[in-house]
Amino acid sequence: MRLRTVQGSRRRFLSGLFAGAGVWSLPRTAPGSAQDSPRVTAPRATDGDERHEPAWDELFTITVGVRGGEGDFSGSSERVLQAAVDSVARSGGGTVRLLPGTWKLRNSVFLPSKVRLVGSGVETVLTRPESVTTLLTADSDWYDQEITLSDSAGFRVGDGVLLRAVNPHNGAATVIKRTLTARSGNRFRLNNGLRENLWLSGKPTCSTLYPLLTSEYTADVVIEDLVLDGNRGQTEHLDGNYGGCVFLQDCNRFVIRGVTARNNNGDGISFQICHDVRVENCHSHDNADLGVHPGSGSQRPVILNNRLERNSQGLFWCWGVKYGLAEDNQMIGNRLYGVSIGHNDTDNVMRRNVIRGSGQFGVLFRNEDRGLDFWPNRNVLEDNLIEDSGGVEGVAIEVLGKVRDLTFAGNTIRETREPAQRVGIRISADAGAVTLSENRFSGLSVDVEDRRRG
Repeated sequence: MRLRTVQGSRRRFLSGLFAGAGVWSLPRTAPGSAQDSPRVTAPRATDGDERHEPAWDELFTITVGVRGGEGDFSGSSERVLQAAVDSVARSGGGTVRLLPGTWKLRNSVFLPSKVRLVGSGVETVLTRPESVTTLLTADSDWYDQEITLSDSAGFRVGDGVLLRAVNPHNGAATVIKRTLTARSGNRFRLNNGLRENLWLSGKPTCSTLYPLLTSEYTADVVIEDLVLDGNRGQTEHLDGNYGGCVFLQDCNRFVIRGVTARNNNGDGISFQICHDVRVENCHSHDNADLGVHPGSGSQRPVILNNRLERNSQGLFWCWGVKYGLAEDNQMIGNRLYGVSIGHNDTDNVMRRNVIRGSGQFGVLFRNEDRGLDFWPNRNVLEDNLIEDSGGVEGVAIEVLGKVRDLTFAGNTIRETREPAQRVGIRISADAGAVTLSENRFSGLSVDVEDRRRG
C-alpha cells in the first residue's frame, strides 16, 4: 500500500471547494466591527483556524482501483472506499481519487470532513446489489443493540440495514439506519443502540437499504465526477428523508459536482438540515422520487446547471429552505412536477431554468395550511422557460393557499400542443400579493387565471 501526495492537488481541492459565486465566503467584517479590518495576506497554518490557510503546493491524495496494483488501495467493495476516505481524513484532509471501475456497495460510504471524493467520470460507477427484507422474530427495546431476524439469508456482517416498524405507542413510523457488526446465527449486533422500540406488535422488518454516499455532522466535502446507480429495479423503496444516491444530514459546505445520480428507488440527491450545499453540473435521472431534494431547514442551497430528468419531481424544496438559488437547470419529463416549493420555503430565487414536459404542473407552490403562516412567501421565478405542462387540464405555474409576495418576471410559458384547457398561471383565491411582470404566453387556453378576482 503506497500513500502519496500529488503536486498541485491542494490548490485543486481548495478551488473545488470554493469555486463559483462565493457562496461560502464569510463576511469581511463582523456586525459592529470596523469597516476596514486588516486583510489576511500571508496566512499560516494555525491550529483551529478553518477560515484562513496557506495554498499548499501538495495535499495528501490516495488513489483507489478495483483491481490489484491499480491504486494505493485496491478492491471493489465499500470497505476499500471507506478505508481510503478515513485515511485521508486522518491526515487532516485531502483527495480520494477513484480510477475507472465499478464498486458494488453493501453499505454506505460515510464521508468525513475535509475530503474530496473524485471519480473518473462515467467510468467510475458505484452501485448496490439486490435488497433483501425479512421480519424480526424477537422484541428489541430502545436500549438494545441487537436484533434477531426470521431469515438471515442475504445478510452479512458489515451490511448497512434499514429497520422499520410501527411505533407501538402512537402508531407513527419508526425508521432506524444501522450497520450489522457481529452475528450468531440469525442474531445480529448493531453498530449503535436502537434508541427506539422494535416490538413484534409493530411488525418490525430489516432491509439491506442505505444511501450509496452519506455524511452526518461534517463539513467541507466535495463529491465529484462519478456515477451513482441505485439499482432501482432490484431494491425496495427508501424515503428521501432517510436516503438517496447521496444523502446528507446536518452538514455544512458540501459541493456535489459532475455527479450522475440515477435509477434509485427513492431520491437522487437529498440533504436535510444542511447549509451552503452546492449541486452543480449533475445529472439526476430516472429516480422513483425526487431529483434534487434540499431538505428541511437547509439554508442557502445553490442548484446550478443540472439536468433533472424523468424523476417523480425534479427539484423539491422541502420545509424551511431559505435563501436558495436554482439557476440554469433543465427539468425535463418529470412525472409530477418540475419544481415543488412549500412549507416555509421563503426568499428563494429560481432563474433561467427550462421546465418542460412535467406530468401535472411545471411549478407548484404547495398549500401549507398547517399553521398561521407556513406558505412559501417571497420567492422569485425569473426568466424561466416553462413548456408543455400536464395533461389536457395542465397548469404551468400553480399557486395554492395563502402564499404572498411572489414575483414572476420575464418567464416564457408556452404550449406546443393544442391549448385544450391548459392554463399558464393559476392563482388561488386566498393568495396575497403576486407580482407579474413581462411574462410571455403562447398556445394556452388561459394565460392567467387569477381566482382572487372572484
